[in-house]
Amino acid sequence: MRVGFVGKRWEFRKISFKYFRAYMPRMRIVINKYIVADSEICGGTPTFRGTRIMVWQVLEMLEAGMPVREIITSFMSPLTREHVKAALRYAADVARGKDNVVVSIDR
Repeated sequence: MRVGFVGKRWEFRKISFKYFRAYMPRMRIVINKYIVADSEICGGTPTFRGTRIMVWQVLEMLEAGMPVREIITSFMSPLTREHVKAALRYAADVARGKDNVVVSIDR
């Protein structure tokens, strides 16, 4: 997993509350070639790169017994078998525990 700055710099998102304003940094984490977690997309939930399809959706479809071919054609955004394999690899890494993540910062 790599942590990188968006556009090689920090980007801030303005959040306004009733009595104060806060500026939150935008963070994009590249988990693998197909999966990213971006604070601006689906609240930072891991999604497939270039889509708003969340990884947990595909994993739940697999759990329900849907064939991979049906999962791929269920979404308007194009998915491939490699996307599904990446979701399974991500689930395996998360289940393995805390020693499975390598974090580096791209500059």
